[in-house]
Amino acid sequence: MNGFPFTIVGFDLDGTLVDTAGDLTAAVNHGLSLAARAPLTEAQVRPMIGLGARHMLEQGFAATGGVPGGDFERLYRELLRFYEAHIAVHSRVFPGLIAALDQLDALGVKTAVVTNKREDMARKLLGELGLADRMATIIGGDTLGPGNAKPSPAPIVEMIDRCGGGRAAFVGDSIYDILAAQAAGVMSVAVSFGFLDRPARDLGADHVIDHYDALIPLLDRF
Repeated sequence: MNGFPFTIVGFDLDGTLVDTAGDLTAAVNHGLSLAARAPLTEAQVRPMIGLGARHMLEQGFAATGGVPGGDFERLYRELLRFYEAHIAVHSRVFPGLIAALDQLDALGVKTAVVTNKREDMARKLLGELGLADRMATIIGGDTLGPGNAKPSPAPIVEMIDRCGGGRAAFVGDSIYDILAAQAAGVMSVAVSFGFLDRPARDLGADHVIDHYDALIPLLDRF
C-alpha cells in the first residue's frame, strides 16, 4: 500500500465518474415526447439525476405538467429501452479521472462503484467506457433490493465487504452520496463538477474537490 491511508475508494457514477447528462437528457425527452410534452434542457435535467431513472422521469413530468397516471409505467419502460440503446453517445469521463484511477491502482487501492442506476445499466455504461474491469465491484440501486439504495448506507457497507474490508472513502456529487457515506462511517468527498442541486460545499461532505487531480493528494493527508 506504500503507506497510503485508504484501501478502498468508492465512487458514485452519474455526475461523479462520468458526465452522463447528455444521454440522460435525451432519454428523459424521449419519454416526455411519447406523452406529447415539451423537451427539457440539459440544465433542467441535471438536478433531477441521482435517485434513479424512475425518479428522473417523474421529475421530468412534474416539470412539464404533472405525472401521467396509468401510462407512466409504459413510458418508464420506453425511457429505459431508449437509454440502454443510447447509453454512451455523449457520456464521457470527467477530466483527470483516468489518471487518478491509475494512481490508485499503482498504490494497490481497490476502486468500486456504488450508484442508484440499475446495476445492468451501470455495467453496460462502464463497459462501453472501458471502466468496468477496473472496478473491484459495481453495486447498483437494485442490487441489494428495495430500500437499500443510497442514501441508505447498505450499498457502501456491501462495497467494503466485497472489497475485503479496510478503510474506505466515498466520492459523490449528491446529498444521497454524502448521507450514505456518513451513515456508513466512511470519509465523504464531494465533487464540485457534478449534477448538483446545491453548491458542493453545502452538501455536508468531509471534503470537496474541484478536479480529480486533487483526489489522491487529499486522501494521502488522512
